[in-house]
Amino acid sequence: MEQLDYQFQDFLMEVKDEYKDFVHTVHEKLVHEGCKVVVGSSKTNLFSVKYKQGRRGIFNFILRKRSFKASVYVANYAKYPEVLNRLPESMTKQIDKVHACVNMTEPGACMDKCIGYDFHIREAHYQKCKFSCFQFNVDDESIPLLLELLENELEARRTA
Repeated sequence: MEQLDYQFQDFLMEVKDEYKDFVHTVHEKLVHEGCKVVVGSSKTNLFSVKYKQGRRGIFNFILRKRSFKASVYVANYAKYPEVLNRLPESMTKQIDKVHACVNMTEPGACMDKCIGYDFHIREAHYQKCKFSCFQFNVDDESIPLLLELLENELEARRTA
């Protein structure tokens, strides 16, 4: 498969108009924070846009033929449990579907230094893989919460 050099504008042209403001908001915020932006494509993703602070990922967009998802790497989730507790049922159902973190039950079963997220949302206890745990469908309900998770994570990383 030929490797193409994609730019952010190539990705943005494929995003539905109703989500472009959200994408612009996230992009501008993360670029302002000094994040590196990597735009790519694969067999399963029309586009993936990854934002990194140093070596650590913080946010991804994943655009597929039939879906548009965003994921937040919330390494500091314990600092803002009130945000997690406000996630609507539609978003917690998506978390329910994520694989459990195998390193929590079988150390060494996954990448050496990888450890997932161990958290509570209301009464439910989760031990999930950090790479897909907070990956949500982008829609009118999820957008404000994705932005709030991102803002809280940025603030936690600034003060760490």
